[in-house]
Amino acid sequence: MFSKSGTSSGSSLLHNSGSKPVMQAVMDRKKRKRMLSNRESARRSRMRKQKKLSDLIAEVNQLKKENSQILTVLSITTRRYSTLEAQNFILKAQLMKLSSELQYFSKMSHNITSNSFSSNMALCDRPHLMESFTSSSNMGYISQLIIASAEDMLYY
Repeated sequence: MFSKSGTSSGSSLLHNSGSKPVMQAVMDRKKRKRMLSNRESARRSRMRKQKKLSDLIAEVNQLKKENSQILTVLSITTRRYSTLEAQNFILKAQLMKLSSELQYFSKMSHNITSNSFSSNMALCDRPHLMESFTSSSNMGYISQLIIASAEDMLYY
């Protein structure tokens, strides 16, 4: 915009020799204010970055701790599984042995009950035979007989 004197109002301020130091002071003040604002913004940015880094380090430490606990539980569980697996194997072997003995004694019982009256009477006349046959001290011997007879069966 031009004034009545023919010069623009903005250019009259610049050309005015007295206003040049004022303008420079205003510009310097704005520049210092902008620099301070930028410094403060950079400081806040560094603080946010440092806080984020601290939070991430804390999270890493927490995850390492949880990971260690999980590995400990996994190790204990794996050992317990191995122990149970071994016990299960032993129990299965015992089951097979006891099933075989039960089958043997069932056959023996069937044979005893199916024999004639005279043979049953003969056993009743000699109770020491039944007692010695069924005594617990002979159970190991009977199981050895079962195993031996099973091995013998393989060759026939």
